[in-house]
Amino acid sequence: MIITLKKETPQKEITRLIGQFESRGLRVNLIQGVNYNVFGLVGDTSHLDERMILSNQWVDNVQRVQAPYKLANRMFHPEDTIVNVAGIPVGASEKVVMIAGPCVVEGEEILCTIAEEVKKAGAVMLRGGAYKPRTSPYSFQGLGTEGIRELAAAREKTGLPVVSELMSIDRIEEFEENVDLIQIGARNMQNFDLLKAVGKVNKPVLLKRGMSATIEEWIMSAEYIMSSGNPNVILCERGIRTFEKYTRNTMDLAVIPLIREKTHLPIIIDPSHATGDWKLVKAVSLAAVAAGADGLIIECHTKPEEALSDGMQSLKPEKYAELVRDARRVAQAVGRDL
Repeated sequence: MIITLKKETPQKEITRLIGQFESRGLRVNLIQGVNYNVFGLVGDTSHLDERMILSNQWVDNVQRVQAPYKLANRMFHPEDTIVNVAGIPVGASEKVVMIAGPCVVEGEEILCTIAEEVKKAGAVMLRGGAYKPRTSPYSFQGLGTEGIRELAAAREKTGLPVVSELMSIDRIEEFEENVDLIQIGARNMQNFDLLKAVGKVNKPVLLKRGMSATIEEWIMSAEYIMSSGNPNVILCERGIRTFEKYTRNTMDLAVIPLIREKTHLPIIIDPSHATGDWKLVKAVSLAAVAAGADGLIIECHTKPEEALSDGMQSLKPEKYAELVRDARRVAQAVGRDL
């Protein structure tokens, strides 16, 4: 629920109203504007009577927000949020952010080589999995703490901030110390304890859409993080599960303008997991930039045929360089840079 107060409302009355709503179990977010003060009430407002609130002489308007998410809602936060990742702004009209690297960290030497190659091509962040959720328990699960250490070493060598997936609460301290953008993967999108935990962390979070999640469910997961105290959430579309078998998942490009309409959060696209085929990655990437994506996170490997995970969807550095070149042209055509 959004309550608009008249600008001349006395501070004593504002304080009284905040106390009244908080006593009913609601959280109150106050935005003080030039002409109006606005309350955003977070919680179950079904028991509130708009007419009773409007009877207050200082209340100008009362509006129920139909969507269940409040903090992520553009209605309450009309300006685009820009999330700062180790000095790199993501969102609004900032540069389209290019993130690249291997699906999984395989060793310091090859990771640093890949990092240097993607940086040369135009990447501004390095991705790499240290802890990997795999469908089969017999597949390579990542190097764990050693992988995190190697990501930190690659950052030290190249200057690229690192992105990696957090899978469990007990690793939060390790990630807070060593990772610049904490990724919550598709399988954990509705791991609510984990979402609440990263909501207490002072690091930006990349929240991937669940493989069968609706857009509203995805935004509600972002709401969990934000309501726990962390407003720095970047949404990531990585394709959803459908009946189609020609691609690994089905890329939902319509989600980009929808997210921009419904929320103020940045959105980036993962064309590697969406397609599962390196030959399709470039086309989907360019389409995503044209549709207004704030960034691309792409899997790259110097020897995809030898990769321990997802080699079939990984671009070689030279192919990634071509993609970046063409994506820059598309970005400039739609009024962005890259």
